[in-house]
Amino acid sequence: MENLLNGLAVALQAQNIVYCFLGCLVGTLVGVLPGIGPTGALALLLPITFQFDPIGAVIMMSGIAYGAQYGSSTTAILVNLPGEASSVITCLDGYEMARQGRAGPALGIAAMGSFIAGTVSVVGLMFLAPVLSRAALAFDSPEYFAMMVTSLVLVTYLVRGSMIKGLIMVCLGLFIATVGVDGLSGRARFTYGLISLQDGVGLIPFVIGLFGVSDILATLSARVKPEVISNIRAYLPTLQDWKDSGGAITRGSLLGFLMGILPGMSLMVPTFLSYSIEKRLSKHPEKFGTGVVEGVAGPESANNAAAVGTFVPLLSLGIPSNAFNAVLLGALMIYGMQPGPMLIKSHPDLFYGVVASMYLGNVMLVILNLPLIPLWVRVLKIPVNLLSVLILIFCFLGTYSINGNTSDVVITFAFGVLGYVLKRLQFETPPLILAYVLGPLIDVNFRQAMIISDGSMLVFMQRPVSVVLLLVGLAIVVTSFIRKRSFSTAVTDEN
Repeated sequence: MENLLNGLAVALQAQNIVYCFLGCLVGTLVGVLPGIGPTGALALLLPITFQFDPIGAVIMMSGIAYGAQYGSSTTAILVNLPGEASSVITCLDGYEMARQGRAGPALGIAAMGSFIAGTVSVVGLMFLAPVLSRAALAFDSPEYFAMMVTSLVLVTYLVRGSMIKGLIMVCLGLFIATVGVDGLSGRARFTYGLISLQDGVGLIPFVIGLFGVSDILATLSARVKPEVISNIRAYLPTLQDWKDSGGAITRGSLLGFLMGILPGMSLMVPTFLSYSIEKRLSKHPEKFGTGVVEGVAGPESANNAAAVGTFVPLLSLGIPSNAFNAVLLGALMIYGMQPGPMLIKSHPDLFYGVVASMYLGNVMLVILNLPLIPLWVRVLKIPVNLLSVLILIFCFLGTYSINGNTSDVVITFAFGVLGYVLKRLQFETPPLILAYVLGPLIDVNFRQAMIISDGSMLVFMQRPVSVVLLLVGLAIVVTSFIRKRSFSTAVTDEN
């Protein structure tokens, strides 16, 4: 509690309140605008944050993460087009409620459910992250290597498409991470004589290209013209709405947080599970999809709880759960802070300041979210092409502003085209960015483990924790291929 009070003092500093407000506002905006996403927004803002105090920068970036979940529900309910993939399930009942003239209660229950879930998750983060951090202090290089490899395997297992494609993305990310001069041997790796690659592929050009530029290219090619429902009456849910959604909010909050703390867990998984659970427990499951309030309350609560829950493995173990947290991990490294077990002990003001800011941010969002709905409706009516071109210009300006180097702009454009092609070929990019960020850490820990054991691979079998983690990763791969083969056999037999 003493640390939390100190963190509250940090969060309530005037500049940090401003950073928290900006993060929540920007996060809500990018959640409202389909196709941009919090990762792309973070990539655009990252060069600017280098001028900030590190604690204020992390507070602002955290606000973008959970603020985007608030905003994405607005688009899902009013436009039937989720601002984030995790709000896909909200479209089923949220948009139907809006068509029935109940857009206000749908938005209200989504905001209040998100607030309650976010508060529950922040409490869980405050108590659970330090416990995991203390347990992880006993880890050495073999355990860290095994944990990171298992996390990458789990990410590929949870992708919506083929696991083979996910593994290809992991291998590509690890390859990109090795570009540059090796820190141990001093030899250049995969630079092909280019001076611009001597320091490796920069985080900013890589992320802005892969998420910012590629998303804009995808949005322009889609030519989406959403129909916005702007007839919004009262925002407050009725007493019956609260009775119907109270259990859904409670279950969604707990489910979302518990699943969010699992490394590699996609935010889509808890929202779909929450919707399935509420439908199964409902006395009228046939009404789901026709505009029931539980179909909005449960998934939105799970969505926001999971978004905060992902900070547990990030801050306590140094393991990002999604693309946004991977970029945030890279940002912490640039700020000179090594995420992992020592982060909470070495920088308690950062950890508890961020936790306290999440309390503050949740209050800001529930106050801001509903009054700003008319503004978001007007924003959604702005032509997509105009917004896309402006964002594309900011992408290249942001990249160039870091080092004043045109080669960074070329790299940004190259990865933008690569990201667009990968999306068209249905390759998911989160495994790529996670492998890119974790690649140097995997490289260093593996080589340190080899030095400790004089080159013997048995070092991973002699440590109980590393053995268990590697066996879990192997089991995930084996069961995935067995399941796929069984499914293929069943389809063949049916035909």
